[in-house]
Amino acid sequence: MPNGWGETKTTIQCVENGPYMVKGPVVLKGDKGEPITTMAVMSLCRCGGSKSKPFCDGTHSRIGFRSNKSGQA
Repeated sequence: MPNGWGETKTTIQCVENGPYMVKGPVVLKGDKGEPITTMAVMSLCRCGGSKSKPFCDGTHSRIGFRSNKSGQA
């Protein structure tokens, strides 16, 4: 079972110069309200350049994305 399944608490961590790391239960919906399949642990795009939004595809590394700070949300 992947790390994060069975969690009751959701955490979001900002990875320095990278994505949001989300662990725990979460519901995501698209811009028209359609459900988006999620996983117990996932990376969400923060740079705006991912071709698989809302998920991170590593584009931040290729475009030189730099965050202002990292931490726990």
